[in-house]
Amino acid sequence: MITAIVMVEVDAESINDAAQRIADLPGVDQVYSCAGDVDLIVVSQLRDHAELAELVPGHISRVPGVKRTVTHIAFRSFAKRDGEDAFSIGLEGA
Repeated sequence: MITAIVMVEVDAESINDAAQRIADLPGVDQVYSCAGDVDLIVVSQLRDHAELAELVPGHISRVPGVKRTVTHIAFRSFAKRDGEDAFSIGLEGA
């Protein structure tokens, strides 16, 4: 699986409509509206690069109001460790 994070710049008056249209696209897992350099952040998990190549230029970029996209591909995922789980390692037999 490939995890893609797509930063999307949208016309101000189109943000809500564009966000919903993008969220409804097959292959899109989450859409966040945000403050900063971009208006929307899209997270997708796709089978391969061909699906990504179809999703971004073929669908996201064509949503009315979308002005620009920048795509990032994730290499690894890191999460905060649960402290209790970390401290209980090896204590089952104690």
